[in-house]
Amino acid sequence: MRVVGIDPGLTRCGLGVVEGSVGRPLVMRDYGVVVTAAHLPTALRLCEIERVVDDWLDVHTPDAVAVERVFSQHNVRTVMGTAQASGVVMVVAARRGIPVALHTPSEVKASVSGSGRADKAQVALMVTRLLRLEVSPRPADAADALALAICHIWRGAAQARIDSAVASARPLTETGASSRSWPGAGTRTGRRRP
Repeated sequence: MRVVGIDPGLTRCGLGVVEGSVGRPLVMRDYGVVVTAAHLPTALRLCEIERVVDDWLDVHTPDAVAVERVFSQHNVRTVMGTAQASGVVMVVAARRGIPVALHTPSEVKASVSGSGRADKAQVALMVTRLLRLEVSPRPADAADALALAICHIWRGAAQARIDSAVASARPLTETGASSRSWPGAGTRTGRRRP
């Protein structure tokens, strides 16, 4: 499975590509950061993020895109830019029919470091070890994007099994089978039996 992890941001948007599967060594394919100038209008900054993400998806042809879930912070201006960048990323992937998964920061930290409260340095160190890199990916946004991809590969496999089980159970309910139609389930008619 090849996953593009994206740590969205209006000023710095981290990108990382990881390939692998559960129980097998992971391979880093690429990483980088889209940097947009603060003096540009927001619309132009979002266009730049769209252009670069579009190029990355063309080059790397991922099976999935993992995006950090936006959560409320104290700085509303920062969270708005992050949410806008996140939306652009999801639209670019959806346009291609690539599945998009959202992962919380604590979920990603726990996945790569074992602790949902790990700091950026700990996450970067674990990403470096897990991907067997000689140096830690810089800047931190790139390391975070790689961590998102790793998280999705490890957690996404389990989620895919759950989704598959749900999908295979769905034909029972779609054909009219329900808990009431099982033998012995009975139906209520409103009549009391003696």
